Amino acid sequence: MVTRKFFYQQCYPLFKSIYDNYHTDCNSCIEFINEIYVVVLAPSKHTGKCQMDNFRGESTLTSWLKSACLFYCYNKYQRKSKLPIVGQLPNPNDEKYDNADRYIDLGGSSELDNGNINREDINAILGLMPNKRYRELIRLRYLDMKSNDEVASIMGVDMDNYYNLHKRAKSQYERICRKEECYG
Repeated sequence: MVTRKFFYQQCYPLFKSIYDNYHTDCNSCIEFINEIYVVVLAPSKHTGKCQMDNFRGESTLTSWLKSACLFYCYNKYQRKSKLPIVGQLPNPNDEKYDNADRYIDLGGSSELDNGNINREDINAILGLMPNKRYRELIRLRYLDMKSNDEVASIMGVDMDNYYNLHKRAKSQYERICRKEECYG
C-alpha cells in the first residue's frame, strides 16, 4: 500500500513529466510507472541486487527516483538509436506514391502512426491542438499527403525551420493522442 501511494500518487507528476518529455516506448503513463517499478525493485540478473539497494540517502528518494528514470529513458533511447532505420517504401506500381520522400525517414521526418484511427478522429485530435501552425502542418503533411517541400512552401518557411516546426508539431500531436487515449 505504501509503494502504491508513493509511486502512483505522490510521484505521479514526476513520472507524467518524464513520460511526456522523454523517450519511453510506453503507451500510457501508468505503463511507464509499472516499468520503472520493475526496473527499480526487481533484482538484476548479474548482481542479484535491485537498483533500490543503490539508494544511500544522499538525496531525497524522489530525486533519486528521478535520476533512475532519466537514466533508464536515456539508455532506452540509446538502444533504439542503434537499431537500423527502416522506412516505409513506396509501391512502384501505384501512381500516387511517386514522391518517395513522403514515405522514407529523411532529416527527421518520419510518418505518424494513424493506422488505428480514421480521418474524422484525426480531425478531432487536430481540433484539440492549441497551436494553429502545428495543426495546419499535420493536416497538410499527413491528411493531404503533401511532401515536406510542398508543406514548407505553403507555410512560407525554409527547410531547416520546417523540420524544427515539424518535430514540434508531431510532438504536440502525439501528446494530444496520449491524453485522448487515457480518457478513451
